[in-house]
Amino acid sequence: MTDLREISFADVDLDVLTEAEGVVAILIAPDGTLSPAARRLNRLTKGAVARALDSEAWSDLAEADTMTLSWPTGLAAGHLVLVKLPRRPQALEARKAGAAIAKAAGPKSALVLVENTTRPEELALGLALKGYAFTARKSAPKDTPGAAVIMAKNAEAAAEAHAGLRAIAEGVAFTRDLVSEPANVLTTTEFADRLVALEALGVEVEVLEEDRLAELGMGALLCVGQGSASPSKVVVMRWKGAEGAPLALVGKGVVFDTGGISLKPAAGMEDMTMDMGGAGVVSGVMKAVAGAKIPAHVVGLVGLVENMPSGTATRPGDIVTSMKGDTIEVINTDAEGRLVLADVLWHAQQSEKPSGVIDLATLTGACIIALGHDNAAVFSNDDGFAQSFLKAATAEGEGAWRLPLGQSYDDLLKSQKADMKNVGGRAAGSITAAQFLQRFIEPDMPWIHLDIAGVAQMTKESALGPKGATGWGVMALTRMIRDNYTKQSEG
Repeated sequence: MTDLREISFADVDLDVLTEAEGVVAILIAPDGTLSPAARRLNRLTKGAVARALDSEAWSDLAEADTMTLSWPTGLAAGHLVLVKLPRRPQALEARKAGAAIAKAAGPKSALVLVENTTRPEELALGLALKGYAFTARKSAPKDTPGAAVIMAKNAEAAAEAHAGLRAIAEGVAFTRDLVSEPANVLTTTEFADRLVALEALGVEVEVLEEDRLAELGMGALLCVGQGSASPSKVVVMRWKGAEGAPLALVGKGVVFDTGGISLKPAAGMEDMTMDMGGAGVVSGVMKAVAGAKIPAHVVGLVGLVENMPSGTATRPGDIVTSMKGDTIEVINTDAEGRLVLADVLWHAQQSEKPSGVIDLATLTGACIIALGHDNAAVFSNDDGFAQSFLKAATAEGEGAWRLPLGQSYDDLLKSQKADMKNVGGRAAGSITAAQFLQRFIEPDMPWIHLDIAGVAQMTKESALGPKGATGWGVMALTRMIRDNYTKQSEG
């Protein structure tokens, strides 16, 4: 796994400022009031800090953004970074400030003077997430970013508060790594092996191989991978931090999607290494929940397949039988993710008896047309369940927007030859995909479907991450679990 920047907390010691190397960063209130550390830095730099704060550039600077003074007089550090931040920032503001420091520091070590500003643990989370870079496949990988020391008024309390957030950051990094890996490395077998390694954190991991999937009757999932040399698998991860029925998370794990016989255009097909993004998020949440030892009962299930064209591949017009027993006419083999999820969703409900189910998938291009890259699409049969997720997503700054379900959309899936078709046409494509999945949800089972096609991977950097895999959803789902499914939240 990609190593995140090492971050530690220390009490404020202004005597080390002259000797600190790399980058020194100081938080300054928007009104320019100088803290004791800022006054010391201003003296050491012969008034450079005060001159910067009197400039129009500082006035125009957005909150949580930075101004960098290079090669400052009186300091060993190559850069002095001034961070515009209120003394009592919101959590998301503090994270953005940490991310801005990480961007300004690059690979260099950093000394960050927080002093009396609140939420130093949130700043550290942004510092860790923004410093992520996937370099595992480079011949000369980039070195791990230099360590950061955060000086705060109560360093011990800040370190304790950050410990749980650090586990979440590592869960996000785990997801980003999985989504970033090429398909010749992250085969279905390699993916399963990486999940088995979560046993070191106390997660119980079970790998269901093809023969077992056939015994269970997972004809929908198996038809997707039958054209590939890579074996299809289902991996079940159980974190039993509390008693009672678990929350089930289900992820689509298509490690590469050619579209099968309904072959995708060549342009952009290289991005289909990220079609296991849903399974990647489920995996990252399980790592975060276990790493933070959250007292909740959570089970994650991922269907791992590869969708390839070959002499054994499923053809358009084939009819397959799902684990539920429903027959499905495969109109388009590129609508394969819903076939995988159908069987895993049914298995999750039958084997784990959950209190609710959330599935995630990079499912439809139609979702990107509807919502772009700012929001995932949210579908649900339960208003309260959906609202609990949307509240968590808003708190974590992860965009999500609810879209409708309805019988008229479901009717588009009718087939003359089978119980249903796997597509409903171009109109409302993300909604008909959700309607397909809802057919595999038991009556009265609270369910959310998250279509993350537009948010799993970005072509430009985000506030807390670089260009590429985002890890969207790990923070929101972990917060939802912590706020609604722990022993404390139930008590």
